[in-house]
Amino acid sequence: MIILKLIRESFLFAYDALRQNKLRTLLSLLGVTIGIFTIIAVRSAVDTLRNNLQASVNKLGNNSIYVEKWPWVGEDNFPWWKYMQRPVPKLRDFEQMRRRSQTAKAITYEISIDNRTVKYGSNTVDGAQIGAVSHEHDKVISFDFQDGRYFTDMESRTGSPITIIGYDIADNLFPAGDAVGKQIKLMGRKVTIVGVFSKQGDDMLGISTDKQVLVPLNFAKNVIDIENEKYSPSLVIRGADNLSETEVESEVRGLMRSIRSIRPGDEDNFALNKSSVISNQLDSVFGFVNVAGAIIGGFSVLVGGFGIANIMFVSVKERTNIIGIQKSLGAKNYFILLQFLIESVVLCLMGGLIGLGLVYLGTIGAKAASGLQIVLDATNIIRGLSISVIIGIIAGIVPAWFASRMDPVEAIRTN
Repeated sequence: MIILKLIRESFLFAYDALRQNKLRTLLSLLGVTIGIFTIIAVRSAVDTLRNNLQASVNKLGNNSIYVEKWPWVGEDNFPWWKYMQRPVPKLRDFEQMRRRSQTAKAITYEISIDNRTVKYGSNTVDGAQIGAVSHEHDKVISFDFQDGRYFTDMESRTGSPITIIGYDIADNLFPAGDAVGKQIKLMGRKVTIVGVFSKQGDDMLGISTDKQVLVPLNFAKNVIDIENEKYSPSLVIRGADNLSETEVESEVRGLMRSIRSIRPGDEDNFALNKSSVISNQLDSVFGFVNVAGAIIGGFSVLVGGFGIANIMFVSVKERTNIIGIQKSLGAKNYFILLQFLIESVVLCLMGGLIGLGLVYLGTIGAKAASGLQIVLDATNIIRGLSISVIIGIIAGIVPAWFASRMDPVEAIRTN
């Protein structure tokens, strides 16, 4: 009961300080508010970017290794001239890898043809991305269907003139939603639609099936040179579920060196790309941003802490007589100390709550403007409130200790 009474009185004193000295108190709270706002806003922005980018990266497939000519992530002094001389993955690499791999759950050979036009009657869609894939593509990359199905093994082997189209393409060509079974013109050939991908929406890396058109690799083989470098051929290996990415990568590197007859000691003439490489790069960048935000916010919180400490010293000075009366009536030193310490914490919490409120309003505005899934989780809220409490304790401990050590007789005599 004593503790509850103490907390109640401290809240009342803090409210009284805010009511009687509105401008002074608000200016002092401003530093804490800006500091908490900066720290939590930066962390929320980083969490939002990380989550949305990671969702994009996950579409590339977990435990999947991409054998390609170029690495996804550049190194210092990027030796582009060395990579330019590398060969692209060939069908021979694909066949040998499929025959010899012991760690692979699925292996595909894939190419990408950008900015093509898809026609149905008088309707056209520009900017479609055509992907020609071998049969196990659905085991390497995860996707969902709105209508229809994936290619059968026989359709993939024979190169049947069939296709799966993205949601946006289906919506533009077939507003009535009856795309499956219709024939569209693609690369100068008529192909039958057997499936429509579910809508994925735009993501931050541009990885989406919404404007994609998927055809069997053997169908594209009859139309274009699928080993041509301009189609960015890649070999994708999905490791078995019970194996680590490192184990799969080690085997793929060894097999590719053997398939291409690379001598011991010579450099690889291929790149092994994986989603974890992008994730690690993102973590290092976001880690730097978090530190920068913490430093900027820390300075603001420090300034706010000095402001709160100044308010508490003034509060002690103004209530010296009251302190003397309380002590003469038997109030212990710890009671006086806690009274002013809780008041300091309450003032800092006010600033922290205002800062968190501004962050929350900012997330609503950002979500409405960008359509991204904004992250403001409980961890960041608890972090903001915890920082406020810590700053309140640090800012109030000296004035509170000074008040608790006052001599009651001298305090009562003070005007």
